[in-house]
Amino acid sequence: MSKRELQRIEVLAQVLDGSLRSVTAARVLDLSQRQVQRLVNKVRDEGAMAMRHKLRGRPSNNRISDLKRDYVLSLIRQDYPDFGPTLAAETLAERHGIRVSSETLRKWMIADGIWQSRAQRRPVHQPRLRREALGELIQIDGSGHRWFEDRAPPCALLVFIDDATGALMHLRFVRSESTESYFAALPDYLHEHGLPVAFYS
Repeated sequence: MSKRELQRIEVLAQVLDGSLRSVTAARVLDLSQRQVQRLVNKVRDEGAMAMRHKLRGRPSNNRISDLKRDYVLSLIRQDYPDFGPTLAAETLAERHGIRVSSETLRKWMIADGIWQSRAQRRPVHQPRLRREALGELIQIDGSGHRWFEDRAPPCALLVFIDDATGALMHLRFVRSESTESYFAALPDYLHEHGLPVAFYS
């Protein structure tokens, strides 16, 4: 039973044993005195289980039939397989006169495997393992910033990082991050550390 149903039983029991007047019970339960009297009679005749909602554990009376659900899903599979739930709901209403909420349609489509949520569609990122040897792979990156505050104009810092160790191999300030600035910094890196297997940007 729900908390609300248990509270009702407790108040109605007090009315039944005479410790609470039906007028007060009506105020506590936010019901009319007539409704309270009807509930008191029901509890007296059928017991506490009379307060339990009759549809609990049963399908809702407003539930859409399985036949209609299957028909709607077959239409989507056949004619609108690339539609999202919202567009599919609008199209079904417009072209076929079938009214189903987009949220209901989303649940059906996900359960049927026609539609995937954003989280399910997101590609799984495979982590790249670090290289084993120093100098094998060099990551290059640039970071534009006001590195010298107001003492100089904004510039970019180019960084050459060894993939195996994470060591900073070469750093250079340039006016802006560009292909030209990377090519200008490259000879100094090669002179100092030699040729890597690959650069990774």
